[in-house]
Amino acid sequence: MASARKETSGEPAFWRLKLYVAGQTPRSLAAIATLKRTCDEYVGERCAIEVIDLIERSQLAREDDVIAIPTIVRGAKRR
Repeated sequence: MASARKETSGEPAFWRLKLYVAGQTPRSLAAIATLKRTCDEYVGERCAIEVIDLIERSQLAREDDVIAIPTIVRGAKRR
C-alpha cells in the first residue's frame, strides 16, 4: 500500500478494510497491529478497520469468501 489511490473527484480515497481473524491468538494480534501500523503510516485518517472475529461471527466469512485467516478485504467506499 505505497499510497492511496485518488478518487476521480481529486479527493484521496477512503479505505474501508475488514480484517478477519479467529480469536485473540498471537497471529491474530500481530495481524491487527500490522494493519493498524500500515494504515497509520500510509493513509492515516482515510482508513477504517473493522476486525471480525470468526469465532464469534463465523457466518460473515461467506460474505467475502474468506477461506484462510487472517484475511484483509477492502470494503465499499464511504460516501
